[in-house]
Amino acid sequence: MTKKIHLSFWQIINMNVGFFGIQYSFGLQQSAVNPIYDFLGAHPDQIPLLNLAGPLTGLLVQPIIGALSDKTWSPRLGGRRKPFFLIGALICSLALFAFPFSSSLWMAAGLLWILDAGNNTAMEPYRAFIADKLDESQQPTGFQAQSFFTGFGQTLANISLFIFPLIFIGTTGKLPTWVFASFFLGAICSIASVWWSSYTTKEIPPTAEELQKIQSERINLFTPFIDIAKAVKEMPKVMWQLALVYLFQWYALFCYWQNSSKSIALSVWNTTPEKDMELYGEAVSWTGLVNGWYNVVTFLSAFSLVYFAKKYSPKYVHSSCLLLAAIGFLVFPHIHNKYLLFPAITGFGIGWASMMGIPYLMIVANIPKERYGVYMGIINMMIVIPMFIQTITFGFIMKYFLNNDARLAITFSGVLLVISAVLTLFISTKKQVISE
Repeated sequence: MTKKIHLSFWQIINMNVGFFGIQYSFGLQQSAVNPIYDFLGAHPDQIPLLNLAGPLTGLLVQPIIGALSDKTWSPRLGGRRKPFFLIGALICSLALFAFPFSSSLWMAAGLLWILDAGNNTAMEPYRAFIADKLDESQQPTGFQAQSFFTGFGQTLANISLFIFPLIFIGTTGKLPTWVFASFFLGAICSIASVWWSSYTTKEIPPTAEELQKIQSERINLFTPFIDIAKAVKEMPKVMWQLALVYLFQWYALFCYWQNSSKSIALSVWNTTPEKDMELYGEAVSWTGLVNGWYNVVTFLSAFSLVYFAKKYSPKYVHSSCLLLAAIGFLVFPHIHNKYLLFPAITGFGIGWASMMGIPYLMIVANIPKERYGVYMGIINMMIVIPMFIQTITFGFIMKYFLNNDARLAITFSGVLLVISAVLTLFISTKKQVISE
């Protein structure tokens, strides 16, 4: 590959603006989709299965797209990774526009599958884009810039859940009118921000030798699956260790996202969707503010984690951040004053900043440059497999062990994060060069 040029801080920001739109969409998935299921009449133990789209599309789409992008070079469409995250952003925008028109539970679930497929098509090529474009000394800043835009995009998505109900009052069809405003804005942000990054940042073209290799390799239906299987077989030890951390980490996060609004409704408003839908709507709006706050913390703390990763190593930073998030989750369901939810969730904001960037620093030096795409896709498999396990097991746990109590689900999440924090300390990583 052509020699990488040292980029300015603002050039790194420009190349990551597209992550803002992708994460605005993910923010709506995390905070708005489950309340929409509630508005459409879902029972608490149905929610995990209705979220099956996330893990399954991630499991299928991201590694395949990552493997295909490793073998792609299209100057007409922008290069190697850009064609995929542009197509993904377009799919996201269309699904976000259609989502508020859901007239039934299963229509909403079907659109979530399409939305998540679009998000996953865009996500991992974007991770590989950072590894392709930046040298080792700038990769920490690049990955933490994505963490910054994760926090920024999800902050605006969550704040819209609080502000728009004050502006767009009443219902349209079966859903509150504010749902339309939030999702329409998400549709615009998704495609516009990705277009900006594509316009301002050029991909590094392959060398003549690399291009000849890409053109000589025949791609068929089985190519990505063969590449994925080969990459898993040759996967470095550090990725297996990270997979174990992710098993507990991402199971915990899915439990939180599915139950945060109902936990707040119980602990602060002493209500449920079945008891008082209007009062539950207030809890959903406040949850948007609370989740917006942890994302504010995420984008405020993202770049400072680069300094700590340089001084103390990425694994110690990630372990500490997971522990802060765990403490927040353990305290969260016991709070009855809605304003005290903000300091409680602050620890998760710092943890989320780490989750979106620091683990990639642990593994990027251990994977071959020509296979960034497929390995970034495999990392996502390590994220979505725990989510898939959660969707098919947590309904049973919720019903028979946690008494369908969302507050206990948040406590359960905190315990899992403590386990993941301890397991992080056992990861063996190469020392990474990190610029000031």
